[in-house]
Amino acid sequence: MSQSITVSWSTVDARCPEASVQVDKLSNHDLILRCQAGLRPDRAAFAELLRRYQTQVDRVLYHLAPDWPDRADLAQEVWIRVYRNINRLQEPSKFRGWLSRIATNLFYDELRKRKRVVSPLSLDAPRSVDDGEMDWEIAGDTPGPEEELTTREFYEQLRSAIADLPEVFRTTIVLREIEGMAYEEIAEITGVSLGTVKSRIARARSRLQTQLQNYLDA
Repeated sequence: MSQSITVSWSTVDARCPEASVQVDKLSNHDLILRCQAGLRPDRAAFAELLRRYQTQVDRVLYHLAPDWPDRADLAQEVWIRVYRNINRLQEPSKFRGWLSRIATNLFYDELRKRKRVVSPLSLDAPRSVDDGEMDWEIAGDTPGPEEELTTREFYEQLRSAIADLPEVFRTTIVLREIEGMAYEEIAEITGVSLGTVKSRIARARSRLQTQLQNYLDA
């Protein structure tokens, strides 16, 4: 799985005064309001917000660009953008989706600059269920040697199958299956209609299931 990316506070801003309140006791909603209270986000509150959500940024960037060696730099740029624009967030309850949108938009900005296709994503092994959804959790029982070999082979096939997905399909799968976002949130982040989101996810799942059917049956 991905390694944690450390974002130094000095990279974001080191000129704000320290706060005396124990920000680690505040709710996420109150942290955001505190960051929006002044001309600049409160340093202590923003640092706590970064600590709580850094893993999310790391995860999104990892699944979108697993082979990029500069993901740590991208993560820092995400938080710089958050710092500069957090006052524009009108609904603190939507911070998580807003943060993922910033990370996703940054990824596409960089992708357009590099003019190349990213490598495959790495997801947990899926299996089909009655309603056609993809369950990305692996069974908790300890696998034997043959099962481990089969699982490794499956991962390779999965990575290959995801590499063949169009870029927009990869993004929706990451936001839905990795981030667990609602269709409405994905529509807002990607800037397409709700129907388009559902269609992309359904088609992505269908393609993956078709290509991996032999492994899923086994």
